[in-house]
Amino acid sequence: MSLHDFDKLSVGEIVSNDFRASTIFKNAGIDFCCGGNQLIGEACEEKGIEKDNLIKEIISLENEPISPTLNFKTWEPGFLCDYIVNTHHKFVVEKMPELTFYTNKIATVHGEHHPELVKVADLFKNIVTELTQHLQKEEEVLFPAIKEVVSNGSQSAGETIKSEIERMKGEHEFAGGAMDEINRITNNYSLPDDACNTYQVSFKLLEQFEDDLHVHVHLENNILFPKALQLSS
Repeated sequence: MSLHDFDKLSVGEIVSNDFRASTIFKNAGIDFCCGGNQLIGEACEEKGIEKDNLIKEIISLENEPISPTLNFKTWEPGFLCDYIVNTHHKFVVEKMPELTFYTNKIATVHGEHHPELVKVADLFKNIVTELTQHLQKEEEVLFPAIKEVVSNGSQSAGETIKSEIERMKGEHEFAGGAMDEINRITNNYSLPDDACNTYQVSFKLLEQFEDDLHVHVHLENNILFPKALQLSS
């Protein structure tokens, strides 16, 4: 692809076509999940990044072999649902209690000198509340409806998909926005000089949680949901 070919593509489409581009966008601070509908030119302008230089980085990926295991765009919707549950939902469920404990602990111990940690703990509490209900709805309502449409073209399942996806996207925006705020107020998880081991572990886990959430939301917003809506139309 040429430089100009990318002008017509959204950030989400670029990552869907080659998942390795997600690392380039992450390093540039560009949101490829909830903000995946943005054209690459708009995203670069918003961040003050030279668009052509970023696109050249993405084009250079074409010289490297791509793993077929990362080509999520070609996966069958039901299989992608199972992958999301077994990989990303499992990660979220395992890490939420651990991060709740750590964020509350560092807020209590270090909050006097680092008041932003109190806000971090509060934001993460809201994320836990939102994602706990969100994951349950996906596993019990949306994903079974997607599999039913694939199996027999059920019209009622198709209607469920349409209504659920609209709500799910809003919940993605909420969780993604809260993690963005945590990233912002911690200055991209920068550690102060007085950070203890718990402080360091907390920030490392928060960064891992954010990275996983970006991939999780990308797979749903930019790949699974469009496939499901197409099947239900």
